[in-house]
Amino acid sequence: MAGVEAYCVKCKAKRQMADGKEVAMKGKGGVTRRAMKGKCPKCGTTMFRIMGAKK
Repeated sequence: MAGVEAYCVKCKAKRQMADGKEVAMKGKGGVTRRAMKGKCPKCGTTMFRIMGAKK
């Protein structure tokens, strides 16, 4: 799933995430949270974006 906008901490700007894929992160209370993980197209830093619950 490409084209997700996320914040790059290194560039200090919002960018379109490259090579984005959905991952499951551990949350509070033993629940899992959906997130997108990808790379910044400008500097190559790993980017995360926490997504909402599936409907």
